[in-house]
Amino acid sequence: MARHELSDAILVKNYVEGDEIALATLIERHQSKIYGFIYSKIQDRDICDDIFQDTFVKVIKTLKTKSYNEEGKFLPWVMRIAHNLIIDYFRKSKKMPMHRDNDEYSIFSLISDTSPNVESRIITEQIELDLSRIIDELPDDQREVLVMRIYQDLSFKEIADLTGVSINTALGRMRYALLNLRKVIDKNQIILTGLQ
Repeated sequence: MARHELSDAILVKNYVEGDEIALATLIERHQSKIYGFIYSKIQDRDICDDIFQDTFVKVIKTLKTKSYNEEGKFLPWVMRIAHNLIIDYFRKSKKMPMHRDNDEYSIFSLISDTSPNVESRIITEQIELDLSRIIDELPDDQREVLVMRIYQDLSFKEIADLTGVSINTALGRMRYALLNLRKVIDKNQIILTGLQ
């Protein structure tokens, strides 16, 4: 059977057994979908290239240590690695989410001031720091959904596909994440407004 006709699971098995070309076939088969996904969230080709490369470094490392155990689900697994790296990028660069005109985004819309005023900018940076700290305190499953929804602008269907849960579960996690954020903000009397 020609190499391009082999299933992902067979190619993974072949690569683990020492067939380096099997991995090249897998990358060639899925690179446009994976790269397109990363680029749709980052929209910076250099950073996208880095994340794409880092994704496959992690893939290779996992396969080499024989700790891959998701036979038949190679692409969703790689997409999860990519989306985790995207989340890391957003958190490290402290890129804050876009403004939305509905309640889901009301907490985050408070940092949309683009005034060049130095004092306003300092306040905005403090708000970003406070939000980042609060988000880090959320349970992992809630934080993951919130970051994907707010920072990456993914739909709940995309979130459900990437995390392997139902859309209702993703919606529930988002709702609880927002409720928990509001509780922490109220409890600690954190001010999320700048100077008018």
